[in-house]
Amino acid sequence: MTTDKDDLEPIEPETAQGLFLDHKATDCTDSTVQNHRYRLNPFVRWCGENGIDNLNELSGRDIQRYRLWRKEDGDLNKLTLRMYMSTLRVLLKWAGSIEAVPQNLYDKVMVPRVRPEERKRDEMLDAEDAQEINYLSKYEHASREHAVMALLWQTGTRVGAAHSLDVGDIFIDENYVQLIHRPDQGTTLKNAKSGQRPVALTPAVAEVLADYIGTHRKDVTDEHGRDPLFTTAHGRIHGNTIRRLTYRVTAPCYRRADCPDCAADEEKCPEAVSPHAIRRGSITHFLTSDVPVDVVSDRMNVSRKVLDEHYDKRSEEVEMEQRRGYLDNI
Repeated sequence: MTTDKDDLEPIEPETAQGLFLDHKATDCTDSTVQNHRYRLNPFVRWCGENGIDNLNELSGRDIQRYRLWRKEDGDLNKLTLRMYMSTLRVLLKWAGSIEAVPQNLYDKVMVPRVRPEERKRDEMLDAEDAQEINYLSKYEHASREHAVMALLWQTGTRVGAAHSLDVGDIFIDENYVQLIHRPDQGTTLKNAKSGQRPVALTPAVAEVLADYIGTHRKDVTDEHGRDPLFTTAHGRIHGNTIRRLTYRVTAPCYRRADCPDCAADEEKCPEAVSPHAIRRGSITHFLTSDVPVDVVSDRMNVSRKVLDEHYDKRSEEVEMEQRRGYLDNI
């Protein structure tokens, strides 16, 4: 069933944005809601500048005009524009469900396609997608997929570190994992002994790991007689297996979510991301949540310089609003 234009209820863009953010706040983190706000603010501004004071009037041509304007106004690269248009698409799909716009209007949002080589440097799993992947907690609770994704997102650890963990490195009651460099026993950390450190977990993630160990972990040892945390029937999980797992689980198609590239005839869903993109997204999420840079640097075992150059993907608008928060207290 589709909504006829005559059945739409008038609503101002700013009001729609507010209601949408309230809706997202019921099951998303504060930083995710903030990201939605930042990405939708330019759309609300554009509507005001172009005399659109009722979303009922919005057309596919308007969306195309906004897309071109947003690219030029923000001098955005293709990947950043993709993020803005994807968020607008989510807003319009929600708006269609409350009879604010035609139900199929969101299908007219042209989300830029980004080739793998274009997105490799900047791709990341954003907080909203990480939140949505939490469907694993309901439908695949404590599975290997659930445990791997929960650990990677919360700790921002590298694949090699996740691969190196033993059951004995997980301290459930104290809510942390201990990363240890063991080159003579088949596992290494990228920064060797300087990468050794305890990494705090929330009680919820510690519980996921405990449930995984107790129910779904295959009780095997590796060739060094160690008890790996993440296992297959043959022993310690391989790093490439962790990579394949993340590509599979982060694809919107896997969780039956909307996928801008769902018609793409490709072996791997273009929306899926690598473990490094999860690490980059986790670091950006911590920074967006106002965790001090030095704390993030120590937690993720990455130098301040490398963090600034390669991992901090906060938009200029996000950073401005965070600085504004400090100024408000002066």
